[in-house]
Amino acid sequence: MSLAPYASHAAASRGRRHAEPPAPTRDDFQRDRDRIVHSTAFRRLVYKTQVFLNHEGDLFRTRLTHSLEVAQLGRSVSRSLQLNEDLVEAIALAHDLGHTPFGHAGQDTLNDCMAQHGGFEHNLQSLRVVDRLEHRYPQYDGLNLSFETREGILKHCSRANAERIEQGEPHGVAHRFLARTQPSLEAQLCNLADEIAYNAHDIDDGVRSGLIDIGQLAQVELFERFRREAVAEYPQLAGRRLLYETIRRMLSAQVYDVIDATRAALAEAAPGDADAARRCPPLVLFSDAMRVQSSELKRFLFANLYRHPRVVQTTTQAQDVVRELFDAYLAQPAEMPQAYAEQADLHRAVADYIAGMTDRYAMREHERLTGRTWIA
Repeated sequence: MSLAPYASHAAASRGRRHAEPPAPTRDDFQRDRDRIVHSTAFRRLVYKTQVFLNHEGDLFRTRLTHSLEVAQLGRSVSRSLQLNEDLVEAIALAHDLGHTPFGHAGQDTLNDCMAQHGGFEHNLQSLRVVDRLEHRYPQYDGLNLSFETREGILKHCSRANAERIEQGEPHGVAHRFLARTQPSLEAQLCNLADEIAYNAHDIDDGVRSGLIDIGQLAQVELFERFRREAVAEYPQLAGRRLLYETIRRMLSAQVYDVIDATRAALAEAAPGDADAARRCPPLVLFSDAMRVQSSELKRFLFANLYRHPRVVQTTTQAQDVVRELFDAYLAQPAEMPQAYAEQADLHRAVADYIAGMTDRYAMREHERLTGRTWIA
């Protein structure tokens, strides 16, 4: 498929931090994707949670299945917009590599633990994983990914962190946060595909868990519109099949909305190449109406699922596990592998070690070090 002029072309990549000869059968973005898929951090995503912890059920989403869903949505949209599918896939598969065990509860607790030592943020940690923490190659630490993939992984960044990264990598992946420009269109697309994916699968997982039901979702326009549409076409449809059909229609509508709204924005801005697109306002976007409806859905999920008493109970336990692991490793660094225990910055080494854990490994380590088991 031919790419649009404003797409990211692998031949025009800004390259890798460590120069390498080209691969004979793959371009730079295809090579990035393959390195991510073969990384240790990627495999660990299968046992890292989204909303429901790993031991709570076999069919709930994990960070791995979420990343695959983001990649699928991203590739579908990118093909219609003539963007670079391989770059979209690489960013999507890598965007959660830095997530802690226990989802946002783990991240927030680790950030609290690191408050006096540089803090913790999962986007920065994902970049740290691909730049430093993967040890697969003899020539360098990290995966040595292309600039464009690394730029897409760094979705958010405070000014202080951007200035720190900029010192070590002038005009690098953090420069846009200082210059107030945008990432590539492929990175913008991954950000939106991420939002579409987790809104949809959190509805599915929330209903599967029994914490929310279809009746409650009637108050959410984006969901109820397509539920009524599905019932009108299939009057006997009920239960999980009705849920699946509603979510399928809702996903399709959001995808088509992004394609149409983005095409209109691109036509108006008319960027001549990928760098020109970076200098424009965000161009991959929802229509105004869909943005309002998506925001309404997020508010519903926050109030009714993420703050459900059962979720809050497990969140509190998860926070205790992360906090007590952090304190235990600081007090006894030898309880960590030698490569972490011998780091000069012990606080960052402990954060790196905990962030790399799966849910179940963190629970096992906590039991080993404290003698207390998780209360299901």
